[in-house]
Amino acid sequence: MINKPYSEACEQNKEPILSVIKQWFTEENSTVLEIGSGTGQHAAYFPAFLPNVHWQPSDVSTNIDTIEAWRLDANLANVYTAKTLDVAQSTWPIQSADYIFSANSVHIMSWAHVESMFAGIRKILKPNGIFCLYGPFNYKGEYTSPSNAQFEQWLKSRDINSGIRDFEALCDLATSSSIQGSPLTLVSDHQMPANNQILVFKSQA
Repeated sequence: MINKPYSEACEQNKEPILSVIKQWFTEENSTVLEIGSGTGQHAAYFPAFLPNVHWQPSDVSTNIDTIEAWRLDANLANVYTAKTLDVAQSTWPIQSADYIFSANSVHIMSWAHVESMFAGIRKILKPNGIFCLYGPFNYKGEYTSPSNAQFEQWLKSRDINSGIRDFEALCDLATSSSIQGSPLTLVSDHQMPANNQILVFKSQA
């Protein structure tokens, strides 16, 4: 029996996130790739309210068992078995997706891994596909709150290569001509509770 991990942040943010992604993940019989499913709580919750999608959780190998524990308990027909995905690997375990979702991921990665993540997304996201990225971001090099500044100090005390990412730098990655695959265009920036945002990118047709 796997002891299911629990994230209070996931519990608190699930309703605000759902209210946004259900506006974007609308096509029938579509696939959502979740990058960095973490505890598995989101994958065990969102698909119940998105019956039109098939939800594909993924994460590094050390998190797969706990994601599966949440998935099996939720017993939702539209959630696939979790796949192992390291964004730095050259070939991802899913070849295409209509939608991609990731929460609280880019600030715990190195910048090199953020670049790899965007490169992978641009390869597999279908034309007119949507990528929703949730988390805290800086704007014009400035924190949006004192608490985010404190959070960054905590992040860097754990891993000097992590940190809150700049909105402008992420948008540059989305459109960079140096990255193969379909460029991504920012189409919406949703303000969320607790000094977070959801950035919504769309792939070219």
